[in-house]
Amino acid sequence: MKSLLFLVLISVCWAQPHPGNSSLEHERIVHIQENGPRLLVVAEQAKIFSQRGGNVTLPCKFYHEHTSAAGAAGPHRIREVDVFVAMGQHKKSYGSYQGRVWLRQSSENDASLVISSITLEDYGRYKCEVIEGLEDDTAVVTLNLEGVVFPYSPRLGRYNLNFHEARRACAEQDAVVASFDQLYDAWRSGLDWCNAGWLSDGSVQYPITKPREPCGGKNTVPGVRNYGFWDKDKSRYDVFCFTSNFNGRFYYLIHPTKLTYDEAVAACQKDGAQIAKVGQIFAAWKLLGYDRCDAGWLADGSVRYPIARPRKRCSPSEAAVRTVGFPDKKHKLYGVYCFRAYN
Repeated sequence: MKSLLFLVLISVCWAQPHPGNSSLEHERIVHIQENGPRLLVVAEQAKIFSQRGGNVTLPCKFYHEHTSAAGAAGPHRIREVDVFVAMGQHKKSYGSYQGRVWLRQSSENDASLVISSITLEDYGRYKCEVIEGLEDDTAVVTLNLEGVVFPYSPRLGRYNLNFHEARRACAEQDAVVASFDQLYDAWRSGLDWCNAGWLSDGSVQYPITKPREPCGGKNTVPGVRNYGFWDKDKSRYDVFCFTSNFNGRFYYLIHPTKLTYDEAVAACQKDGAQIAKVGQIFAAWKLLGYDRCDAGWLADGSVRYPIARPRKRCSPSEAAVRTVGFPDKKHKLYGVYCFRAYN
């Protein structure tokens, strides 16, 4: 049997900024060959769902087909980052994927990629490209993460973050800047927020489920409002962050007295934990159904409480993470939410 040398390239790709909110789905390119067998790369599933910390296999197989077929090319201006390259016995992973990715190779035509210990940054569209001699073909699989989108603004108030500061703000709260697709899914699930925020592609948008005068007008249709693309250094807005499951315990610390911010930090440390972050309270509320009608300090100096079961005096109209604001750290007294990571 003849042995063929083939090259497998896996990359994660994003559509470059473009106007409008059109879908960013990448259509697989199919090449035409008039005579003889044609290399065909196929993804058995177009979308795969997982969560932070999990393991996932992105399906990709290649075949030789004698019939000719044509498909539409994907969107222009695609930015790609290499993830994994295999050529015969030579294999290499890149960047944050090093040590976490490998080919499944369950059969001689299997180029499926296994990703372990998934991070928030792994979300995206992965292109599997197989090159065999002069032929090549690609398939694209989208990796979606289970999680929650939340709006964020700092102590300084609304519209105080440029794009780079927005990225740091989300990272400090155990999150990343949300993509348009993640914000759109959150809007479809009921997220309504009247302050515009940065998204990962550099656009500024906000989701409205209940149109009203201060938020684009009472007579407009519900949707994700788009401010367009702004200067990442000079323009200032809020940000929409995205986080997923965590590996640890989020809890309200039972303490005999209410605490200042510094006392709250020390109390969590004494309990073998750290003061919790905003992303952790949203993840606990959305993904674990955490419910507590006690306002508590968080790491950024805000005071919030999660309500999964609306009731009188505790967010009677909707399930939400309620925000008291950013009280005076030295004089105001509240409880505290802590987070203890598992090893």
